[in-house]
Amino acid sequence: MRADQTSTKNYQLFSDYHTHPQGHRVQRYTQALLQPWADSARRLGLLDIAFTDHDRYHAGIDFDEIERLRDRNPDLQIRAGIELDNDPIHSATGRNWIEKHWDKLDFVLGSIHFLDRDDQMFDSVPDGAAQFEGRNIDAIYANYFGRVREIAATGLIDCLAHLDLVKIHGHRPSADIASLANETLDFVRDHDLAIELSTAGWRKPVNEAYPGDRIAKLAIEKGVPFTTASDAHSHAQLGDKFPALAQRIVSFGIQQVCVFEKHKRTQLPL
Repeated sequence: MRADQTSTKNYQLFSDYHTHPQGHRVQRYTQALLQPWADSARRLGLLDIAFTDHDRYHAGIDFDEIERLRDRNPDLQIRAGIELDNDPIHSATGRNWIEKHWDKLDFVLGSIHFLDRDDQMFDSVPDGAAQFEGRNIDAIYANYFGRVREIAATGLIDCLAHLDLVKIHGHRPSADIASLANETLDFVRDHDLAIELSTAGWRKPVNEAYPGDRIAKLAIEKGVPFTTASDAHSHAQLGDKFPALAQRIVSFGIQQVCVFEKHKRTQLPL
């Protein structure tokens, strides 16, 4: 069925593969922390969610608590995941933790949050915008996508998060964004990785989903698979703006998204 022959009513987004139960601090996984996420998923009609706290907060992750949550919520698929980024201080430890617990994890997101400053994520709002002031934006984009390829090359990544996060503060390159992202998308395809279609950018200064239309369409042409994601930092944000994301997916003609179990990817119809 072509996109112009259907409507968003036919598209039920059933998975959210980017969530942060701990927020931005270490909070030990407990049923009190995690159950509201399951409750929110059920209310929204989500069937499959992945917990993907940042690797720097891995001390809070408890696989036994995730298993207890699964037992309490047998109608949901609840995946154990993590988001590995390029934090120059913490992510070497994070990589070691992922390697140690690889068999317990279902899903690993890869992301880039640091450019030239070791002490500040470039996507912090509003302070990170200062890292772009007076700089060559094309060079920043090229640097950013090079770092994306580096983290994808670790062999620890199943999917790349918010692929064009570098646009978060609204800075746009003068070069065609597709040309800047093309090598990275080829790398993603050649290494059999997925990328996420994320609503998080609609909550940021750029007010645009990740990735933008040009990159998303190029990824589709290359046969790159997708997850759906909200980047929720509260259970109240789970599935945030998914009706708008469903409309976007219809416009692209995407009919499948992928889910993961023990790093094995399965494509499911919408």
